[in-house]
Amino acid sequence: MVLPPVGGYTARMKILTNTADLAEACSAFAHHDYVTVDTEFLRETTFWPILCLIQIAGPEDECIVDPMAEGIDLQPFFDLMKDDSVVKVFHAARQDVEIIHNLGGLIPQPLFDSQVAAMVCGYGESIAYNQLVAKVTGGQIDKSSRFTDWARRPLTEKQLNYALADVTHLRDVYLHLKQKLEDKNRSFWVDEEMKILTSEETYDLPVEKAWTRLKMRVRKPRDLAIMKAVAQWREQESRDRDVPRGRVMKDDAIYEIAQQHPRDKQSLGRLRAVPRGFEGSKYAEGLLAAIDAAMEIPADDLPKVPRPTRSPEGTAAATELLKVLLKVVAEQNGVASKIIATVDDLEKIAADDEADVAALKGWRRELFGNQALELKRGDIALRFERKKIQVIELED
Repeated sequence: MVLPPVGGYTARMKILTNTADLAEACSAFAHHDYVTVDTEFLRETTFWPILCLIQIAGPEDECIVDPMAEGIDLQPFFDLMKDDSVVKVFHAARQDVEIIHNLGGLIPQPLFDSQVAAMVCGYGESIAYNQLVAKVTGGQIDKSSRFTDWARRPLTEKQLNYALADVTHLRDVYLHLKQKLEDKNRSFWVDEEMKILTSEETYDLPVEKAWTRLKMRVRKPRDLAIMKAVAQWREQESRDRDVPRGRVMKDDAIYEIAQQHPRDKQSLGRLRAVPRGFEGSKYAEGLLAAIDAAMEIPADDLPKVPRPTRSPEGTAAATELLKVLLKVVAEQNGVASKIIATVDDLEKIAADDEADVAALKGWRRELFGNQALELKRGDIALRFERKKIQVIELED
């Protein structure tokens, strides 16, 4: 059945523009073991992504949902997303899941991210979808519609074909990766990564923790208190006004305010990083109130500034050795090194045999962590032979 098109254009694929048709399609998809899902959205001028299209495919059928169609209720789609009998397959799922969590108040489960699975199966670091499709199926995706304004109607058939390809090719990719994971007994590796993607904390960071997004450092407790307060004020303003954080205030302005402690509009207006004229806006009073609240915190109650720990002598050299070992292990096992250990993991292992890092737990420890500790102790060594670096065991 060909359903009514979006915005008046003619298309050969199913375009769902009303709740009844969406409910019928989702009911059919719910009978399958899996569905592949993708979204198209805009986020350049808003805090919350504007959902423009939803693409869904089952083993034999597919459709496009227009969430911008007048009167459509997405609840049937959300019901499908929380149906734990159907695996929801995404590629690079985080932003798609964030949108579903924001609009539907849920996280799709069970979840399968083909980008993560591809790293476990040795397809490289954070492989792009079109590259993965080409390697798995040999198919090519026309990327000329990549930067489409998905909110504009009507969309062309070329744009819709591009959007739908994101879920139709994903069926073959999913089945291929699923089989490969089972053959290598690595399905549970991906399951561990999915725990992060399905955690509420990944998508619902409290406003009072907004300061943790900042990469800048301060040296004084009072400065940290102000930075926390201003970051929280910006986060709340961004959400309430639905504008990007940078539109409310840039990161460097927060840092300068934390250092300079402006208490009035005149002082605020003299700061270089604060936009000219901001001190006269209606938002300045809220910012100054946040600063005042931080300034009134008793000295004994101020947050403590995290002090960087000093690594033992030789840690840097040990980290470089561990990087080489990680590359060797990754190549030998056909898995992306990024999913085994991060540079931060390696630095912590180099400094402490009991480091609390993922690389020293579970399958990562069996694959790499134990060898990393053996290399530190001198039980194994690295040797360059026949144009390759090899791991060799050393006799007592």
